[in-house]
Amino acid sequence: MTTERIGGVTFKGQPLTVIGPQLRPGDRAPNFRLLDNDLNEVTLADSAGKVRLISVVPSLDTSICDLQTRRFNEEAANFGPDVVVLTVSADLPFAQKRWCGAAGVERVQTLSDHRDMNFGDTYGTHIKELRLEQRAVFIVDREGIIRYAEYVPEVARHPNYDAALAALKELVGN
Repeated sequence: MTTERIGGVTFKGQPLTVIGPQLRPGDRAPNFRLLDNDLNEVTLADSAGKVRLISVVPSLDTSICDLQTRRFNEEAANFGPDVVVLTVSADLPFAQKRWCGAAGVERVQTLSDHRDMNFGDTYGTHIKELRLEQRAVFIVDREGIIRYAEYVPEVARHPNYDAALAALKELVGN
C-alpha cells in the first residue's frame, strides 16, 4: 500500500500530498531506478561503497533548484572520489543535460525520475498533485544507511546547506 502524507509539503503556503514514506537517519536507503542524461538506468547500487549526497529538486529550471544544484556542485570539489553527489528531479534527461551544459555543472550527476517516479515513491518525495519532487537532501553512508535526511516543508525554500555539509564532512572526515 502506498503511503500518502497529506500536507507533507506546501507550495506558496498551499498544502500538497507527498507520496511515499518519510525516511529518517538510521534507515536503510532504498534502491532506486533513475535515468542519466544519456537514458542509461542508474541505481543506488551503482555507487555502493561510496558516500552519497542526494539532492532532490522539483525542477532544475527554477531559481532555487538552480542555486541548490550549483551550490552542491561547488561543494563537491571539497570532497574526494569516495563521495558521489547526485541531483534528482522529474525533469526529462534531455532538459537536465541542457541545463548542466548551460550551467557548467560537472561534479554533480543529474538523474531523472520522470519515467515512473520510482525515486519519489520510495524516498517519499513525490508531490502527487504536481508530479514533481519535494525538495530534500539525503546523505547515505558507504554501507547504504541514511545518515542525514531533510524534507524541506515549503517548495520555495532552500534546504539547510550547512547541516547537510556538516553531516557529509563527519562521514568522510573532512
